[in-house]
Amino acid sequence: MIKRGITLFFLFISGIFFLYGQEIITAEKYLEMVSDNYASLRDYEATIEIRSGNTTMTGNVSHLSPRLLRIDFTRPAEQVIVFNGEALTLYLPEFRAVLHQPLNQSRAGGAGMASSQGLSMLRRNYVPSFLNSPNPEPLDSGSSERVVKLRLTRRSVSEGFREIILSINPNTRMIRRIEGRTIADAEVRFDFTNIRTNVGIPQARFVYDSPPSANMYNNFLFRDSD
Repeated sequence: MIKRGITLFFLFISGIFFLYGQEIITAEKYLEMVSDNYASLRDYEATIEIRSGNTTMTGNVSHLSPRLLRIDFTRPAEQVIVFNGEALTLYLPEFRAVLHQPLNQSRAGGAGMASSQGLSMLRRNYVPSFLNSPNPEPLDSGSSERVVKLRLTRRSVSEGFREIILSINPNTRMIRRIEGRTIADAEVRFDFTNIRTNVGIPQARFVYDSPPSANMYNNFLFRDSD
């Protein structure tokens, strides 16, 4: 009995040292690692799907570090969104209209969260926690795709999203899905698939030449002084 007790004691002590030897990853630390991963990238391309209410849009997103973002939509066809680090340009082919708005990074929109600067903004303005646990879980109920899910809760009522759920690929630490709940309690979802990193995207891709027949509308969201 004494020998068995000593054996169990050493197993218990060894387990304690093993646990202390492992770094405990908090939600805040995990979000930092995801942010650092994006900071290490020069660029990425992906297929994007945006869902808001009954509306679904699809297209291809391009990001060039640190601030350039472009989405070329396939649905609605020919619609384009470009953020050049200083201004947002939106082309609506249905109305032959180009909408132009000076913006800072914090207002670049939901897709802009999937960038180093976007994640830095989230870390400043939201409090992260694991949605269920630090362990990978199904992306959707019954899905074989597994992700780590973080819940971000706003620090201030001035933030546009009251809550954000990030679903992160545990192997690549790339964002697979962003789900946001707005102040008006509307839900918006961004899905990123077929992600390709460091593909050599040229800066010229983010220079948008609008169709000559399109009408230009400036400051369509708010004035710069807002």
